[in-house]
Amino acid sequence: MWADRVKRQLAAEALGTALLLISVIGSGVMGAALAQGNVAITLLANAIATGCMLYVIITVLGPISGAHFNPAVSLAFFLRGELPLRDLAGYIPAQVIGGLIGVWTTHAMFDLPIFQWSLTMHRTGGAQWFSEGVATFGLLLVIFGGLRANKEAVPTLVALYITGAYWFTASTSFANPAVTFARGFSDTFAGINPLHIPAFLLVQLAAVGIAHVALKALLDD
Repeated sequence: MWADRVKRQLAAEALGTALLLISVIGSGVMGAALAQGNVAITLLANAIATGCMLYVIITVLGPISGAHFNPAVSLAFFLRGELPLRDLAGYIPAQVIGGLIGVWTTHAMFDLPIFQWSLTMHRTGGAQWFSEGVATFGLLLVIFGGLRANKEAVPTLVALYITGAYWFTASTSFANPAVTFARGFSDTFAGINPLHIPAFLLVQLAAVGIAHVALKALLDD
């Protein structure tokens, strides 16, 4: 029974992360193709599609795995004592693998080369890194604050937050190490140059530590 439960949880995490990347990369490709160079419209399409997908996958897969789809979220639950180390060690690889599968599936759907490196050069620098810290902290505030205030509203809260954060953060709010890593393998609108990935990951993980301390003081009785 335990093995079956774990398999279902890992499958849900991989599938959810794959669908999340499909929405991120696919809407970027479609938006860029239809907007004819209008970056604002492309970003709007990207944000709306991602927010819609987040609501769906959190609602549908949440009862199975908790719907993390994000190593930063899984790590935050672990630090709070709400996710065993054994599960954390399975969730993170499942999320990373699922993200890559989502990227490659999207390339296949749009008849693009399956295996790519992103050449996007504008996702680096202090403002971008600070933005990722803010985005990740905000996401964790929304999740844990939402769980405390109204658990049923969490899918809506996360979807709305990420949709908005596409626009109010300089980095367009990756806020997810698995998504960040996977987007390095797509030379499309939503890609990130692999050379810029390590700094994003470090800031995202640092934000988890800061959020753990701050939200524990703010939210815990």
